[in-house]
Amino acid sequence: MAPQLAPSILSFDFGDLRNPVCELMAAGVDWIHFDVMDGQFVPPITFGAQMAANLRPLGATPFEAHLMTETPDRHFEAFREAGCRRILFHPEATPHSHRLCESLRAMGVEPGVAINPGTPVETVFPLLGVVDIVLVMTVNPGWGGQEMIASALEKVRMLRAVAPHLHIEVDGGIDPLTLHLALSAGANVFVVGSYLARSPSIAAGVAALRAACA
Repeated sequence: MAPQLAPSILSFDFGDLRNPVCELMAAGVDWIHFDVMDGQFVPPITFGAQMAANLRPLGATPFEAHLMTETPDRHFEAFREAGCRRILFHPEATPHSHRLCESLRAMGVEPGVAINPGTPVETVFPLLGVVDIVLVMTVNPGWGGQEMIASALEKVRMLRAVAPHLHIEVDGGIDPLTLHLALSAGANVFVVGSYLARSPSIAAGVAALRAACA
């Protein structure tokens, strides 16, 4: 499966997101990733669907929302209306993951689930028939700039072994070196935040990540 870059806006200045999002789109990234935190499932609070709606007119690059929230289904409609093509939520936050995936599909949204570093990968096995993507967190969710938890890549290997055609996304500590490790483990979608924010330019950072995908 072709590698895809899904940069997160989390590490950029929230007071000026238009410029980095335009630069990411111009650099040809595959997705723009929105880390949505409610202050309950994870301690920080980030933003809601209005942020995605405000940025949606900037270009055609698809948006995905990663809902780190206690009641993810309450936000599905708002993020769909804001222009998010894909929505991911955490099975740790709900006992009804299968039904929520079906609800997203019925709304015309690509459903996905995300699991924390402490969650067994087997948790998502019953959902493989109803999801388009599984996100394996390679850091504990809530903050950007953390180092990758390398042991989380074993979940990627296990998941790829049972689901050879599934999109497997990784999020946390991704740079050209760790991207290559995650790619070798079986991931094909890469959320990148702080690496791009501290690169000399977004275009140069994206080019280095593309080179690591080769």
